[in-house]
Amino acid sequence: MPPTTPPPHAVLTEIERRHARPVWPPRLDRIAYGGDYNPEQWPEDVWDEDVRLMREAGVNLVSVGVFSWALLEPAEGEYDLAWMGRVLQRLHDAGILVDLATPTASPPVWLTRAYPRSRPVTREGHVLGFGARQAFCPSSPEYRQAAARIVERLATTFGDHPALVLWHVHNEYGGKVPACYCDVSAEAFRRWLEERYGDVATLNDAWGTTFWGQRYRVWDEIEPPRLAPAPVNPAQQLDFMRFSSDEHLACFRLERDILHQLTPHVPVTTNFMATSCKDVDYWRWAGEVDVISNDHYLEAERPDNHVGLAMAADLTRSLAAGQPWLLMEHSTGAVNWQPRNVAKAPGEMRRNSLTHVARGADGVLFFQWRASRFGAEKFHSAMLPHGGTATRTWRDVTQLGADLAALQEVRGSRVRADVAVVWDWPSWWALELEWRPSCDLSYLDRVGAFYEALWRAHLGVDFVAPDADLQGYPLVVVPSLYLTTAAAASNLHAYVAAGGHLLVSFFSGIVDEHDTIHPGAHPGALRDLLGLTVEEFHPLRQGETVGVGGGLRGSVWSEAVVPDGAEVVLSYDDGPDAGEPAVTRHRRGRGLAWYVSTRLDPPGLAGVLDAVLDEAGVERPAAGLPAHVEVVRRVWDGASYLFVINHGGAAVAVPATGTDLLTGARLDGQASVPAAGVVVVREEPQ
Repeated sequence: MPPTTPPPHAVLTEIERRHARPVWPPRLDRIAYGGDYNPEQWPEDVWDEDVRLMREAGVNLVSVGVFSWALLEPAEGEYDLAWMGRVLQRLHDAGILVDLATPTASPPVWLTRAYPRSRPVTREGHVLGFGARQAFCPSSPEYRQAAARIVERLATTFGDHPALVLWHVHNEYGGKVPACYCDVSAEAFRRWLEERYGDVATLNDAWGTTFWGQRYRVWDEIEPPRLAPAPVNPAQQLDFMRFSSDEHLACFRLERDILHQLTPHVPVTTNFMATSCKDVDYWRWAGEVDVISNDHYLEAERPDNHVGLAMAADLTRSLAAGQPWLLMEHSTGAVNWQPRNVAKAPGEMRRNSLTHVARGADGVLFFQWRASRFGAEKFHSAMLPHGGTATRTWRDVTQLGADLAALQEVRGSRVRADVAVVWDWPSWWALELEWRPSCDLSYLDRVGAFYEALWRAHLGVDFVAPDADLQGYPLVVVPSLYLTTAAAASNLHAYVAAGGHLLVSFFSGIVDEHDTIHPGAHPGALRDLLGLTVEEFHPLRQGETVGVGGGLRGSVWSEAVVPDGAEVVLSYDDGPDAGEPAVTRHRRGRGLAWYVSTRLDPPGLAGVLDAVLDEAGVERPAAGLPAHVEVVRRVWDGASYLFVINHGGAAVAVPATGTDLLTGARLDGQASVPAAGVVVVREEPQ
């Protein structure tokens, strides 16, 4: 039988210990269901209808006030919070909890006009105008001061409101303006560099400024990497990316600390964009946030976009260190900002939502509750569409509410992973700077390919930082780690020496944190671990492929690999490295390190991965199921919940014994999962 009460939600992080804070909203005792609620877009007489329909749909949590700064503070120092109070009271009276947002992602026009230096500036020197959102420089003291004031006013006014269970700081940090290149940011960048390096001589050495005569004498000579005649020093660009991520983090900390001080009983979140935000290093952010939440939107035109959804969910759970997390935003149907905003097919929204739950989410929220009639997002789908309650979307929304209510006992359980995949934002940044050996090198391409191969093998994945604790994983996959720090290399060496199995893809281990080539032959930091050297990179022409192992194909890349202790597993059949090693493995200590030196096609990658999994002793209990059937388990204290999501067009039978929580049906050895359907089984021992 399942546990009668959900388990506690976390081991406290250092931030949480310091503030003695709850790590999950204490009164959020159900799977959260709801979305962004923007009542300010509607006459007040609509609000009662909203609340009534929310109850009908099973909504229990809404985010309020995300873009409301201009209404809450219509002029500097003049506040109008009464309307927000009326909204919160209506929601509370209906038993709906509130995730109250600080509205600082959308500064009001009075701030932009009164403090023009708060406006963001692009790399090309263009000052961005008003009329959208996120029109601010994160280093601006005027912006930060104004943000602190509105946050303090909200906390003192509503901090003890009975509807409030969670603070939602800002919205999608770095999503629209990842970096600002203005003079204020330049000065802040210099201070950040001085704190990082201590003196200019150390910076010059780290940045390699003897190249192209870039030597600096004093801090004031250093500028952001603004547009220049040729690529700006890559070390400078990397540090500016780190700085920009940290400036947004400083803005978050400013607001969070005010809320922690004034409302210590209310946890704080901010919505990440896990796999789609290149510019924010979420590993640095994860320990700063009480509750991890994520926004995810499908790549509508990708036929197998559910694989990308699963990857985003797994990365978010990994950022949460395995603890439950919130899906803060996704869509009921089409979005408004992709080139072709394809609507979701019948059943797709339900599958999307329950996949996030399967992979650790204890909340499913949408953008937004009621579809807007005006503004840039009026064609974005919503829980309550323009057509109202007579629509399929509304019927799907109410059905999902009932489904989540049936899954309450799953709340608080954990996902167990079979393997780990290394994910690193600085390596992503560095790989895709200018003047790399090939314009076809793509971080997400490699990570996505390896993840998809594991997904199609029905294996659970944790994402890990390069310097994370890897012990306990039978296999660690490194799809792309061009930038490899000494700490990361040492960590991977220790993992393999202790008996771990490592699979590394091409063009990894090449540079350090400053984009400086590791000394000696490639792949520098990983050379001894892999037991080989790479004499030369051989980027392939567009459309060119190479044969591998008598039947596999590679594209984009090959390498002149020279074994130095490594065993050759597969060789190139043709191309610039014909007859030379393509895939190798090397015993190091008690473990094995594998290397793949080309971009194998999906069948080839799956075949190599299969061999590595066998060597690592990774069991595949779902082997034999169709690749389009997703199988995930959440477990806790003897209870096990099997989620089976069928992305195919025909029913499929899956071994299962227990109770289908969505239908109440008893299953004796087999579950029939309908086409485009979902089954969630409380398993019983067979």
